[in-house]
Amino acid sequence: MLPEGWRHSTLGAEVQLRSGGTPSKENEKLWGGQFPWVSARDMKVMHLRTTGLGLTDAGRAAASTAPANSVLVLTRGMTLLKDLPVCLLEREMAFNQDIKALVPKGSLDARFLAYQLLARKGEVLDLVDTAGHGTGRLDSELLKKLVISLPPLDEQARIADALRTWDRAISAVDELLANKRNQWQGLLAHCLRVPPANPDASSPDDNGGFPPSVQPGIPNLLPAPAGWRRTALGHHLTEVRRPALLSASDRYRLITVKRSRGGVELREVLTGREIKTPSQFYVREGDFLISKRQIVHGACGIVPAELDGAVVSNEYAVLNSDGQIDLKFLRYLSESRYFQQTCFHSSIGVHVEKMIFKTERWLKWPFNIPPLSEQRRIVEILDLARREVELLEQQVQLLRQEKAALMADLLTGKRRVRLDREGVAA
Repeated sequence: MLPEGWRHSTLGAEVQLRSGGTPSKENEKLWGGQFPWVSARDMKVMHLRTTGLGLTDAGRAAASTAPANSVLVLTRGMTLLKDLPVCLLEREMAFNQDIKALVPKGSLDARFLAYQLLARKGEVLDLVDTAGHGTGRLDSELLKKLVISLPPLDEQARIADALRTWDRAISAVDELLANKRNQWQGLLAHCLRVPPANPDASSPDDNGGFPPSVQPGIPNLLPAPAGWRRTALGHHLTEVRRPALLSASDRYRLITVKRSRGGVELREVLTGREIKTPSQFYVREGDFLISKRQIVHGACGIVPAELDGAVVSNEYAVLNSDGQIDLKFLRYLSESRYFQQTCFHSSIGVHVEKMIFKTERWLKWPFNIPPLSEQRRIVEILDLARREVELLEQQVQLLRQEKAALMADLLTGKRRVRLDREGVAA
């Protein structure tokens, strides 16, 4: 039941839909100007102020445009298979054919509409089907039939103001997090004396056509710093195997390693009879684990205490040290571009998703290794810095969760925005 003064409507009744287009890119006179032209790549922020590409006056005349306070929705693209990009224009802009502009009529606040769409992302994504080559497609007619709940216009504005305050808080912490991550990358490079992995790659186009998780360049190790030594990891690391004789009725914890050095985590718990690969091996706390099929994407990490005694198949390399290399130092070393490049060049296969890591080949690559005492000091410093990043990541996540809960309540009338005596939302 809607609160008093609220009403149901359809999106089609409240907005004018406009289709986009792309002026000919073969005509240089149309491109390179200051008038913004929006593509899916620009739709990563809600409040859109600038775009990657601009049109000249001639290009603007040949393009489809939408006024400020229009809402743009991606209606075609692979992104729609997992997400719904929505953004609010802060000025008049042109946009391409994969996007629809929703221009509100008099009884709808554009900001309120944008929040409505974001809050109901799952419902809208259920309307998406697939076109050629598996591309997602959101049918405009179905979008028009979407039922929305509307309070009076002034309450729409107050709700939007309240949620915008949360957006600003999240944006501020996001900015702190981005700065902290940059500091982390700088500290990592300083401590390890090598560039960090993928410091700039944001898309395959920036990374030689490979996904950002892959570092395909030729390994080039700088001279060893004073006091450090150059050595092959195989002089200190050994691949260990602890065969697990599976019992049909016993339960076993199977683990996996996430890409981009995302850590070792539990995948599933199965009985011996449910495990399809009978050759399994125990891992112990502190083991260094490499996924032979995913290390080209940076899938390696340390086995945490809570996963001691779990099992992996022979598609994982389990490494121990002779005591001259701290495996936690090795974990941080895996964050370097050189480490990732050696893994890429120690793998064979015709496609990046089908490459297999050859442990014995990788262990022959030379690395610059400091004395053990310095390794441990580096680990202490990087552990502390990484914890600061993690705390900010947790804060952002909590803010997003709290905003999502508040948004769900405000946009359905379960909670109302109060006005103080001066008429300001409180």
